[in-house]
Amino acid sequence: MGSDKGSQLLRGAFFPGRVGLILLTLFFAGGCGDIPDDLFPSGSDRRPEITEGSTGSQPGQVAPDFTVTDAFGGEFTLSTELLDSRALVLYFTMWCPICDSHMSHLDTAVIPLYPDVAFYVVDFVSGSVADARFLQTSHGFGNAGFTVLVDLVGTVEDLYGGTMGTTVVIDQAGIVLMNEDYRDGSNLMDILDTVP
Repeated sequence: MGSDKGSQLLRGAFFPGRVGLILLTLFFAGGCGDIPDDLFPSGSDRRPEITEGSTGSQPGQVAPDFTVTDAFGGEFTLSTELLDSRALVLYFTMWCPICDSHMSHLDTAVIPLYPDVAFYVVDFVSGSVADARFLQTSHGFGNAGFTVLVDLVGTVEDLYGGTMGTTVVIDQAGIVLMNEDYRDGSNLMDILDTVP
């Protein structure tokens, strides 16, 4: 009788459902680490205060300089490029559909409004300059209003904490004005409207 009851439980929806729920709960709870602490942030959980004149990727800091290659083999140095623009925008791409949507919006709705701002897309996933150039053209951005920078060893990604969709605005003085997700581009345009 005991084995019949056990086999009924194994065949029934109750046993797998309950075990599945328990396993799923344990999986998520185990991966959450210190979530209860994050729900009630302490002083150590908050962003550190920015020291004026410090170098870093957060708004108010001096943007870290870097040199990388663009998708056509040219050299790009941040400090040099800032000399000729009122501001500079970096958008981090993985060439995914969301990134394509953001880059299309940048190219058609944002870039035309700011002719004195330089726009760059940071490709931090391609393995070579040729791969980045192929992705740029195959995704329809061969004649875009932005230049693709190839971050082969993750330098720019590391300096700015870039992930898919991260958007950074740096003014001509080299100060970071924004470092956040692109979303719909409205925050980006709000920031660009305030740049002298």
